[in-house]
Amino acid sequence: MKITKFTKALLDFMLWAGILAAFSLPVSLKILGDYFPEYRRYYLPLLVFLFLSGIFAVLIIRELRSMFRTVLASDCFVEKNVTSLKRMSVYSFCIAGLTVIRLFLATTPAAMVEVLVFLIAGLFSRVLADVFDQAVTYKLENDLTI
Repeated sequence: MKITKFTKALLDFMLWAGILAAFSLPVSLKILGDYFPEYRRYYLPLLVFLFLSGIFAVLIIRELRSMFRTVLASDCFVEKNVTSLKRMSVYSFCIAGLTVIRLFLATTPAAMVEVLVFLIAGLFSRVLADVFDQAVTYKLENDLTI
């Protein structure tokens, strides 16, 4: 349970750090533009793509925090978690899609890895949603039996 509480605290920190990072992008991109000419040349489109990706990342963290609340309450097989996993899947695919488009403006090895990571995260979240959905069904049937 200690690791769960630590993870919950880490997610709380990541939520606020993500919001701060997303809203500091206008300044961050200008600084990066001094080192990477693409960031200066495509400032506005990159700002939009990175901001949207940041918002989706914050939404993923928000869903994870919601799921951790159910874990801490010892009631994790609920329909709410199935919905959260499905949302996280969509958000992950959105980040992957935005990053693919962004690759045409500023190609970096990290961005290519990001696409792969979020595609896998989206698929994994979707499969987990189906597993949780089945577990919720079994739990509800079991609760009705008692």
